[in-house]
Parts: sequence; C-alpha cells; structure tokens
Amino acid sequence: MSANQPQQPVEKIVHQGLRLDHDEDRGRFSLWHGSTYIGFIGYHREDNVVTIQHTIVNEEFGRRGYARALVTLVLDRLANEGAKIVPECSYVQDYLRRYPEYQDMVVKG
Repeated sequence: MSANQPQQPVEKIVHQGLRLDHDEDRGRFSLWHGSTYIGFIGYHREDNVVTIQHTIVNEEFGRRGYARALVTLVLDRLANEGAKIVPECSYVQDYLRRYPEYQDMVVKG
C-alpha cells in the first residue's frame, strides 16, 4: 500500500453466521456463532437508557474479533430502538473511541 492511499477501516464484523440472542429477564445479549456460544454483554435498562456493564467473551475466542462483533450488534440494535447508553464497560468505552459514529448514543453526564 502506498503512503498516499487511505487506510481501509477495520471491518467491525468479520464472522459470518453470528446470532444475537436477547434475554431481557437476565439483562444480557448473548452472541452465538452457529451453535457455539461465544459470550455476552450484561446490561441494566431504565426506560430508554441502557447501562452496559460488562462484555464477556469465552477465553478461547479472545482476540478474534468476536467482542467487537458483539458490541457492534448490540449497539446497532439499541440505536435502531432509539436507546441511549451509559458505557460502564471498559471494552465498550475503548470501542466507542475507535468507532465514534456511536457517540450520539452516549448519555452525557
């Protein structure tokens, strides 16, 4: 790649066949790759504000883009619902720095 070419952004979701399950009673969104459980995001919701508490991906799937895909799927879903977020989770905070297009969802405190 020559120096004057713009760098392509990293694909936010690199895996095919991902499924997001929502367990409202337990306050979590779970990520599956086919029939394999990958991990989850824990949250607490009050009205239209979702506090994202933690992102947990099974260790064997770490560093392979699954956490990024999980956060992307959850934020896209919440954005479609018109929800606002409070990112308590450090991974989500880092994600929001990398992908500023979600900043308008963050509750300013």
